[in-house]
Amino acid sequence: MATLVELLPKEYGYVVLVFVLYSFFNGWMGFQVGKARKKYSVPYPTLYALESENKEAKLFNCIQRGHQNSIEYMPVFFVLLLLGGLLYPVISAGLGLVYIVGRYFYFSGYASGDPKNRMRGEFNVFALLGLMGCTISLGINLLRK
Repeated sequence: MATLVELLPKEYGYVVLVFVLYSFFNGWMGFQVGKARKKYSVPYPTLYALESENKEAKLFNCIQRGHQNSIEYMPVFFVLLLLGGLLYPVISAGLGLVYIVGRYFYFSGYASGDPKNRMRGEFNVFALLGLMGCTISLGINLLRK
């Protein structure tokens, strides 16, 4: 009886490494939010600062929102990466790296305090669409068996 690792393509290791890389990246973004909480005096459990109570609210909220948006997309990214990678491990890993770079620019742009700057990382959507294509192809191939 073959183990799961023996059934997966060798290159699936790239997919696993990209998955772990994004987990570290997410932790880094969370750390940035934590630093901003301290710097701009936004105590837990407050999710967003009120401009009427904090003159730095917009800057903190931009940092928080950049991370929150990344968390919102994380389940979709993870599922598409892991499933699409079953059939196209190298392509999926490459698209995953592009997605992470795009998310970095998205977060950094948002964290600048000007929400329009988040658009510098919007190319991550194309990587997500590519992963969607890989996953759709997997589904079609499974149905053709």
